[in-house]
Amino acid sequence: MLNQFSRTQLVYGEEVMKKLASSRVAVFGIGGVGGYVVEALVRSGIGALDLIDDDKVCLTNINRQIIATRKTIGKYKVDVAQERVHDINPDCDVKTYKTFFLPETKDEFDFTQYDYVVDAIDTVTGKLGIIECCRDANVPVISSMGAGNKVNASMFEVADIYKTSVCPLAKVMRHECKKRGIKKLKVVYSKEQPRRPLEENSIDVRDGNADNSARLSESDLNGFKRRSIPGSTAFAPSVAGLIIAGEVINDLAAKA
Repeated sequence: MLNQFSRTQLVYGEEVMKKLASSRVAVFGIGGVGGYVVEALVRSGIGALDLIDDDKVCLTNINRQIIATRKTIGKYKVDVAQERVHDINPDCDVKTYKTFFLPETKDEFDFTQYDYVVDAIDTVTGKLGIIECCRDANVPVISSMGAGNKVNASMFEVADIYKTSVCPLAKVMRHECKKRGIKKLKVVYSKEQPRRPLEENSIDVRDGNADNSARLSESDLNGFKRRSIPGSTAFAPSVAGLIIAGEVINDLAAKA
């Protein structure tokens, strides 16, 4: 019988589609990167999604975030994403959390229920917390490095964190993962040198999630000072998000 996933089934087969339909994936950060992750996951047949973000859509999101339109400004990103998911697949089980992942909120999440976790947030402390929770729960995780100030979408690639280079956020993450005994971590990153923003502006520092590489400086690690808010494009964060989604789907398919 034909359905919205019939063309995907031609690639993966029936057993994989059953595996995807029975899988729960948590996406932390529903911004420029995470929004496209959610989009591709639901269109691929993932049966359950946990969406975690405390931001609301703002005007400056429209240039790159798939959930951002004039009509969605002012709405919580997780609410907009949930509605979009159900427009694509009404049977997808969606749980939303209007919160950021922080040391004081981590107990809200039972990582053992997840088949895969996507880290698309942009604070070092939050990223490390997610990764440690996944390690402790033996759950696969993929982490997005900085996509801000990037204009060459073809330079994104998948690698272990210890094989990354150039990316400033990846450099910090390599150091902190090593300190915590994290032996491996799948990431999507770019070797493109980030551009320096042409002008300072008053964009909210909470704007953007994992495409906002400036947020690494908000961590309390090593005394980093806050950097300027990065620029971003429609095509760099989206490519990073779609690559991440592809890794999730292919890894789950391999377990079918």
